[in-house]
This record gives sequence, C-alpha cells and structure tokens, in this order.
Amino acid sequence: MARHCEICGKGHAMGNAITTRGKAKYLGGVGTKVTGIARRKFKPNLQRLKVTIGRGTNTTKLVCTQCIRSGMVAKVVRHAPFKLSKADQPKATPPKANTPKANTPKANTPKATLPKGTPPKANTPKAGAKA
Repeated sequence: MARHCEICGKGHAMGNAITTRGKAKYLGGVGTKVTGIARRKFKPNLQRLKVTIGRGTNTTKLVCTQCIRSGMVAKVVRHAPFKLSKADQPKATPPKANTPKANTPKANTPKATLPKGTPPKANTPKAGAKA
C-alpha cells in the first residue's frame, strides 16, 4: 500500500458504486431502481504534515486527518509563543466582597398587619359573578 497513514496504518477500503435511475417515492415517483454496481476505492484523507518525533527531530509524514484531530501526532512548532516579561504582565485584582444590594428586600422584614379588633375581609363574590 503506497498511500496509507504512517501513524495508524489506515489505507484504502473497497466498496460499491451503485448507479440508480428513477424518482424517489418521497418525491412522488415510483421508486429508484439499481441499474449497475461497480467496485470502487474509498481513499483515506491523508495530509502531508511536518511532525516532531523523539527529542526535537522533525520529519514529514503522511498522516490521516483522524490522527491529526485526535492528537496522535505533534505538529512542528514554527515559532515560540509570545511571552510577556514580568514587568509587562497585568497585576491581579483582588476579588470583590459580596455586599448586600440596596434594592433587595431583607428576609426578616415584618409583614403589614391589621390593627387589633379589625375583622379580616370575607371572600365575597364579584358583582357580575353567578352564585
């Protein structure tokens, strides 16, 4: 196999190319009919990638995209990441204390009560309601 992943060994897989004719039933036709089946190759998505192997050794490899996405290979670092000096780094601000907000009601506020001797309101029906 000439074109295969050098990390996981994935190569081509054989399958069928199915040729059909007709209109699908969900589109209002009588259905599709198979007119031919031919063998075909499903090829892996290989990328030529500069990879770091061992202790800083860089080489070019043919790697499938699944190996790249899963992190099985380490790409070459072309430029070192930008770093700030200690003098240029922003100072950390202390976290703010949790202070109660002025608009929120307190939990232990007394509820409005009726003066002594006043009877509570009875549940009376509304003017237009039927009894």
